[in-house]
Amino acid sequence: MTTAQRTLLVIVHAPALKDHDDRPTAVVHAMERALPGLCLVWTMSEKGDLIALPRRDEWFAASTTNGGFPFLCNDDDNHLVTVAGLENPNGLAAGSPPHLEVHADLPLDAAGIAGAVDVLAGLAEGARAVWGHATPSGYGGIVAQQFRHPSDEPHVPPHGLPSLKLPWDKSTPEIPHFLGWLNYWSGAAARAIGFPDLARDADLLSRARRTASGGWVVQLTDAPLDLDNPAHLDALLRAYERFPAIGERSAP
Repeated sequence: MTTAQRTLLVIVHAPALKDHDDRPTAVVHAMERALPGLCLVWTMSEKGDLIALPRRDEWFAASTTNGGFPFLCNDDDNHLVTVAGLENPNGLAAGSPPHLEVHADLPLDAAGIAGAVDVLAGLAEGARAVWGHATPSGYGGIVAQQFRHPSDEPHVPPHGLPSLKLPWDKSTPEIPHFLGWLNYWSGAAARAIGFPDLARDADLLSRARRTASGGWVVQLTDAPLDLDNPAHLDALLRAYERFPAIGERSAP
């Protein structure tokens, strides 16, 4: 599959929405700032037809129900960008309340790659997320094989990657469930995993950005993560070794 045929999936995990919450609008505005020329002023009917939203913000504010917010997109089949929010009934750890997931898709092309850090940071800051990630499509299948189920004996994830505790078995909601190509860690998440350590994180800090709220966007590789690339796989394995708390494998 070529880069042009793939998408970049951006997902952030945040506290559940409350009544009259302004975070959905903040998320959409942040995406439009991150990708010059982007106008998310369309939604889709149940039949799959595009519907223009000339008063998008007013419509959007009135449509944030059921713990999430509706699908929005641009009108460009050659460079489709989408965003939506949903309430995940599972908490970020065992016994924690439902949470908001924001999902955005953008093309994994030169423009999408160039704007990826800004998109992840914008979504995370707008949603006041705990943690999040941006990864090429298809990577989720690899991560799914890293989660260890009680019946998995023995459990051997692909590519020599570590086994991870299932999200609903975790005890600490601030700790990310896994690593992606780009990683957003709120201030609380960064403290929970022990980042940054100036003595050990010089390489990661060279590709990291601090956000306005005190969080971090940390990029593992210059190009989007490709586990068929030995250098990329090595970078991912080193990051897992550096942060054993991720996936709650051990204390930071």
